[in-house]
Order: sequence, then structure tokens, then C-alpha cells
Amino acid sequence: MTNLLYNLYLFEGLDESDLMLIENIAELRSYSAEEEIFSQESIAHSFYVIQYGSVRIDQFDEDSKLFEVATYGTGSHFGEMPFLDDEPRSASATAVTNSDIIKISYASMLELLESNSHMAIHFYRELAKFLCSRLRLTTLDLGYSRSQNLGHF
Repeated sequence: MTNLLYNLYLFEGLDESDLMLIENIAELRSYSAEEEIFSQESIAHSFYVIQYGSVRIDQFDEDSKLFEVATYGTGSHFGEMPFLDDEPRSASATAVTNSDIIKISYASMLELLESNSHMAIHFYRELAKFLCSRLRLTTLDLGYSRSQNLGHF
């Protein structure tokens, strides 16, 4: 588990003792193909890192139509937004294949970050960069959609 966490940009550059602290709060869980990890609108308590496998993120729109938001594979993380905003899940996550997934509790991570300022600065900076890149991509997608379907916006 340490190698995966070490190579994950959120933790990359932290020393081995910091990674061991994170590993101590992480829980490895196996999911079967098509098993739900969490559901849209549920209360969030953890974020996840895919050690092996793949996960599909789905969302219901206002008409209760399900659509795929993204699919993530080995080495990706998901479920981090409520860590920052304390809102319910904005989408559902389902294992696409049999998957081994690292679960990191928000409460445990927050406690760890509150006691390690250098780790907190690193983690929040990297998370902010990640969310900015995701927002840029969403903005590009929205701009493209508007250029293709002006009547829908």
C-alpha cells in the first residue's frame, strides 16, 4: 500500500514516516464487479484510492436519468470533494471490475493533518491543484457543449 500512496501525487514528496502515518489510517477493502462503493446524496465519511481495478462514477440528473461521469483505474482517487465542503455525495461510485480499494476516513485524515502542518500544506496544495485541473476540464467541456447546442443553454 505504501508504494501506491507514495506514487499518488497527493502524497508524493512526503517522507516515509509521513506515509506510514497515512497507511496506518488507511483500510484496504475488496469490491466485486458492480458492487456499489457509495451512492449519490449519501453522507460522505471517506475518500478512496484504487489499488487495483476500476471504478465508475455515475450521477442521476434532474429527470432521474443515470449517466456516467467518469471511470477511474488503478492509482486514481475519488470521493475527495466532501472532505473539503462537507456536502453529501454528488455522484455514486461502483466497482466496474473486482477491485482492491484503499479507504481513508475523513476524520482520521483531518486529525492527521491537524497534527502535521507540513503534511497539511502539501496535501491541501496538491488537492487544490487537482480540483483546479478538474474544474478547467469541466469548463472546457461546458464551452464545447455550448458551441454545439446553443439552444440548451
